[in-house]
Amino acid sequence: MRHRSIGRDQENSGTCGHLGRGVARQVRSVDSGTGKGGPSMASILIIDDEEQMRTALRRLLEGAGYEVISASDGKEGLALYRENTTDLIITDLIMPEKEGIETIIELKQISPDVKIIAISGGGHNNPEDYLPLAKQLGAQRTIAKPFGGEEFLEAVRELIG
Repeated sequence: MRHRSIGRDQENSGTCGHLGRGVARQVRSVDSGTGKGGPSMASILIIDDEEQMRTALRRLLEGAGYEVISASDGKEGLALYRENTTDLIITDLIMPEKEGIETIIELKQISPDVKIIAISGGGHNNPEDYLPLAKQLGAQRTIAKPFGGEEFLEAVRELIG
């Protein structure tokens, strides 16, 4: 049984850190061979400036049967969403170019019914400083980094099956 946690090192709040190292919680990873989660190949857009986080989330979601595209900031994410409307958007909140709060506002202007999960390690602040605002602006779910793979997949399944 493997354990995986996705997020940042607790001591290093500015980066997503290493999977499984220095995290508060660990949960059982999902067997990527089962294809659970996305029977109709639901599509997901990941927006996160940390390449390591994008890669980890992509692997987790593709292993669960979802189709995934990704962007490194809100500006790129908005452009991708306009070209490829997806079933769900997962966005970090602290990013260069266009941060997540601005991105959520614009996404809701483009498509008021868009489903959004906001994730944040808080940068120099606590995630609790940003996640409630993301929820007020239209994110259906918010998750503080670091988080476990199963917790994350449960949030995805709750929104898009």
